[in-house]
Amino acid sequence: MSAGFVFSEKPIQIDRGEGVYLYDTNGTQYLDAGASYACVPAGHCHPDVVAAVQEQAERLFYVQGSYPSAPRNRVYSKLAELAPGDMDKVWLCNSGTEANEAALKFARHATGRSTIVATTRGFHGRTMGALSATWKQKYREGFEPLAGGFEFVDYGDAAALAETVDDETAAVIVEPVQGEGGVNPAPDGYLEAVRAVTDEAGAAMIVDEIQTGLGRTGSMWGVETHDVVPDVLTTAKGLANGLPMGATLCREWIADDPGNHGSTFSGGPLVSAAADATLAVIESEGLAANATETGDALRSALTEAIGDEVRDIRGHGLMVGIEVKRGANRLLRDLALEHQLLALPAGRTVLRLLPPLVLDEADVEEIVAAIEAVITEGSS
Repeated sequence: MSAGFVFSEKPIQIDRGEGVYLYDTNGTQYLDAGASYACVPAGHCHPDVVAAVQEQAERLFYVQGSYPSAPRNRVYSKLAELAPGDMDKVWLCNSGTEANEAALKFARHATGRSTIVATTRGFHGRTMGALSATWKQKYREGFEPLAGGFEFVDYGDAAALAETVDDETAAVIVEPVQGEGGVNPAPDGYLEAVRAVTDEAGAAMIVDEIQTGLGRTGSMWGVETHDVVPDVLTTAKGLANGLPMGATLCREWIADDPGNHGSTFSGGPLVSAAADATLAVIESEGLAANATETGDALRSALTEAIGDEVRDIRGHGLMVGIEVKRGANRLLRDLALEHQLLALPAGRTVLRLLPPLVLDEADVEEIVAAIEAVITEGSS
């Protein structure tokens, strides 16, 4: 009997990784077109990140957050430097859901208000507060009652948002591109409308960049392609290139009155060293620009190869959704077992591609060939 029970296990036991590839215990090579849920933007076992972790492991694994440490301080400084606008206050944690929990708590305390407005098809995590801001019932079933004070409006509907946000609203939380919800980019002008509505109401604008940040959509942050600076921005997944770290970035008015919040493992030295190295790689290797170039090439090649066989191909940078006509799960199985390509679902009908940002032209060709094969087989 297996000791695992939270995750349903796939019939492939992964042994090691390098760059865009994973290898199972039989030595079979798989192109990881999901970057293990966008967690390895620099590719598996990037040598700079490996070296930083090895060096830090020999020096200090952990010290509680009230004692300054050089790796943590470097991450604070680097995130403040990379943040949009004047978001130079940083709180570190261990995951995306924790980053969003902190964002919701900070917004409520700083505004003295209780209502949080979230969007349909949005996903913000699985702890009680973040789950309360997550729309889809499948994630919520069996865990209710959840935290109160949450309202939902249709994603992309600026008029509905304006009607909902009022002087009781603490924050609006929104993704620049919805990931779990189906890879849905924000419509033109929508995030600008969120900024205007929250400004008028005195509410905080929280942008969830757990999946879209760190170069994924072609700029360091997805929000940077819109003419807005949020009050709070959350990031995680690839921040430490596979080690657990999240961050909540805030403007000063939020950070001045965040309330009593903390985390035992906030910014531990080992994971901070990994994050510091990861951020350096993303910058020095131009991975955001590569996401734009290879992402455009990938969507263009997919459109040419299978555009008539699917409902839609959408996304930004190397965050790509392929809406298929039949169930996605069978296609994902066939991609893995027959073509050694690991992709992700986003609902029942969307194939989601979140490959490492080091993807190159040859990798694009491999991805397109595999997807074309399973789509063609499925339609024949």
